[in-house]
Amino acid sequence: MTVRLVLGRVDDIAPDSSLSVDVDGHRIALVRLGDDFYAIGDVCSHADVSLAEGEIDADEKAIECWKHGSLFCLETGEALTLPATRPVPTYRVEVIDGEISAVVDEEADA
Repeated sequence: MTVRLVLGRVDDIAPDSSLSVDVDGHRIALVRLGDDFYAIGDVCSHADVSLAEGEIDADEKAIECWKHGSLFCLETGEALTLPATRPVPTYRVEVIDGEISAVVDEEADA
């Protein structure tokens, strides 16, 4: 089943920053690069830490885990650098009337 999870409003997140959102059992890092938004699983696949707390690499469209330095692609969730080797989930983002939502396939995400 596909559901829309409201992550916040456009004004809640400054450009070139990230925000951790817990909604309906999903931990999601919401990342804003300029006027583009990305939603990615907020748990590093190498260590149980929040990706939203890491540095954003706007040129690579990636976020760095603050604990061990692994980079994750914001578009695909792929681990781009070690020590992480497994991807994290990514979600399609919709912005409607200033409200940001992630589209989640709950069966695939379970």
